[in-house]
Amino acid sequence: MKIITTKEKILNTILMAERVTGKKESLPVLACIFVEAAKDITLRATNLEAGFESVVPGEVGEVGAVAVPAAILSQTIRSIGSDKVAFSTDDSNLLVESRGTKTLIKAIPHDEFPALPKSAGKNKISLSRERLIHGIQAVCYAASPSMIRPDLGSVYLSIKDGAMVCVATDSFRLAEKTVSESGAKAEGDVLIPLKHALELVHILEHAGDDSVSLSAEESQLSVSAGGMRYVSRVVDATFPNYKEIIPKKFTTAATVLKGDLVEMLRKARVFAGNDMHVGLHIYPKKKIFSALARSSDVGEMSDSIDAALSGEDLDINFHIGYIADCLSSVESDSVTLGFAGAGKPLVIRGVSDSSFLYLVMPLNR
Repeated sequence: MKIITTKEKILNTILMAERVTGKKESLPVLACIFVEAAKDITLRATNLEAGFESVVPGEVGEVGAVAVPAAILSQTIRSIGSDKVAFSTDDSNLLVESRGTKTLIKAIPHDEFPALPKSAGKNKISLSRERLIHGIQAVCYAASPSMIRPDLGSVYLSIKDGAMVCVATDSFRLAEKTVSESGAKAEGDVLIPLKHALELVHILEHAGDDSVSLSAEESQLSVSAGGMRYVSRVVDATFPNYKEIIPKKFTTAATVLKGDLVEMLRKARVFAGNDMHVGLHIYPKKKIFSALARSSDVGEMSDSIDAALSGEDLDINFHIGYIADCLSSVESDSVTLGFAGAGKPLVIRGVSDSSFLYLVMPLNR
């Protein structure tokens, strides 16, 4: 194998591939990056749960392949001073040359390297890279960080009639984001483990192409963009029927400026204590929308903001973070807060953003 490329072009790909490599000592090859020279230069990595491959621009002088430890390869390329770098195999090892510097990296038999599963192209949808990134980011914080319940530790993607909806919930809150429309007619739904969804976002942020092709199948999700492909296993579980818990009617409603609500919660957070509780007090007849936070260690704070109110008076408590987390995902200057009553969910929407919905359960206190 003989190839020539540049440090800039190959280093970013190596760093992304390194993040996907496995850590299992029983399978050392999973800690490697597979470098293949054929018609194109391709780098590949997998941990058996997720896989990544990308084409790197460059010249192929001789076809071949090699698998080398990702950490050693990335450190070697980082240390190169010049831009031009040549790779070749020497007795099945990898020789890296750049401006008089030669580095020989011991390889692992590449025939042991697992092949990435191919996509059958089912349930395929095309959308912009930015929309997919934004869709996942708009909901991922609502997923559970634990995989004790895999359905709650995942991001749910539902594709129907060319539109895709991203959803996540940890049972205390739920976020839903509709991110795209496409002419493609496809249907399917998958659950992606949260860590894989976040890794996909990282990879897409470095993709050069703005167009993304996404295929959701029974056992995997495949995403391609700009010469890169990311494959993730999907969770074999049923996502909760969340539509049933979204209130259809509200006993109390408030419309406020998003910036005012963010600032009010920021002030309350200082005095909320370790439990992060905040009390919301909504009195439509008195035109009062206020928050109260208190802690025996710090003190207490109350604040009121302007709001358009309707319905019944209500005193209700929430976790500050569970409300504040969603507000950056609302693409609207004003938000509506729909309260279904004491002990029932709060629904937050943007006044001019119908693509996002957020539900949060109140606290008992």
